[in-house]
Amino acid sequence: MTLLSFVDVPQQRPYRRLARERRRDFREIYDEFIPASAVTQASRCSQCGVPFCQIHCPLHNNIPDWLALTAEGRLEEAYAVASATNTFPEICGRICPHDRLCEGNCVIEKGFESVTIGTIERYVTETAFDNGWVRAPQPVRERGQSVGIVGAGPAGLAAADRLRRYGYRVEVYDRHDRAGGLLTYGIPDFKLEKHVVSRRVDLLLEGGVIFHPETDIGRDIAFADLRARHDAVLLATGVYKARDIQAPGVGLDGIVPALDYLIASNRRGFGMDAAASAGPDAAGHRVVVVGGGDTAMDCVRTAVRQGARAVTCLYRRDRDNMPGSQREVSYAIEEGVIFEFLSVPDAFDGDDRVATVKVSRMRLGDADNDGRRRPLRVEGNGFGIEATLVLKALGFDPEPVAEMFSLDDLDTEADGTVKTAGLSGRTSVPGVWAAGDIARGASLVVWAIRDARQAADSIHQELDAP
Repeated sequence: MTLLSFVDVPQQRPYRRLARERRRDFREIYDEFIPASAVTQASRCSQCGVPFCQIHCPLHNNIPDWLALTAEGRLEEAYAVASATNTFPEICGRICPHDRLCEGNCVIEKGFESVTIGTIERYVTETAFDNGWVRAPQPVRERGQSVGIVGAGPAGLAAADRLRRYGYRVEVYDRHDRAGGLLTYGIPDFKLEKHVVSRRVDLLLEGGVIFHPETDIGRDIAFADLRARHDAVLLATGVYKARDIQAPGVGLDGIVPALDYLIASNRRGFGMDAAASAGPDAAGHRVVVVGGGDTAMDCVRTAVRQGARAVTCLYRRDRDNMPGSQREVSYAIEEGVIFEFLSVPDAFDGDDRVATVKVSRMRLGDADNDGRRRPLRVEGNGFGIEATLVLKALGFDPEPVAEMFSLDDLDTEADGTVKTAGLSGRTSVPGVWAAGDIARGASLVVWAIRDARQAADSIHQELDAP
């Protein structure tokens, strides 16, 4: 296959199921690439001298290399290159905001449309799984030391994989009954079907990683005891404390945190009994979601699939300034979600349960310290939205880790995240590292993977020192 074919070959993605079809189920919205189409799309890569796709990928994946191998039909080699820098390419190929990262920085974007990097990455990895090229971590030699990891989310799993390959005994502790963290209980199936996560967990189990589900460190096991069990400990607990809305009536029934809602939905997807999956369901409700990130998009699209009567998303800035993926916004609009941009809730009315959201219009003022234009209220231009279920998707803050684990000498940042020494993940407590959202703040899965790999390397350097 000839490379640099973007001048002759248009951009094409796998078949995307129609909105009226996908509203009825939680299946992923894209089918797999037909092999010939994947090869053709990979051949569109311009093989530029300075690959901005690679530069803007947090993992600095060797994207042009594995695209070239895919274009030549050398898929096993393509997977080897992709997995050399990315612990979970099949997951990133599904849930990364490619339009903001690799594809959004493709040099052929203007006029020709970018290479469909994410869907090709997914295709390459699924082909690798189908052919048995994806294997459990296999250490070159076993070491006598052990590492305990607190949290079985993307950071914890990525670190477990890397440390096990180094030969350490790895034990992962998590408060949930299944590994995966937000991959399992936060992200809906239409973005990431759960067999994709459990398949990776099974490989880690096969490779010798030991999991301790339903184990809450600080409650079931004292952190001091955990530290005594292992030669090193990695904190990968993520951030789950929902940010609240400061407005009258926010305490009414029917106003719930987004993650509580998503966890309940995913538990139902696992077929758990009513007690285990108890939580809000959008069926028959008029739903309002407050927020504009990826979690908000997960909520609105889940509510549509659960049979909500109407779904509205309130966001205080305009669409161009939304922090989430623009593709997710487009998919939500296709599926019938109403967006009220430049809008913010002022109050919630109702007797015992919320019935109406009072909303103020906003305008964008001057840029703030982050370079984003500051939203300002427009007086006298408010309106009301009927709502019987309101989901708060305003982001997440860390839980008080030092307090939870009785670590008086653990240094934290002003926002509550764990302070680390640069990219090493090393904390102020000897023998304790931190990685992922608990150290970075709420961010993308791909950043959690990167941070975890670097922390695992730092742990290895420490434990392997003579």
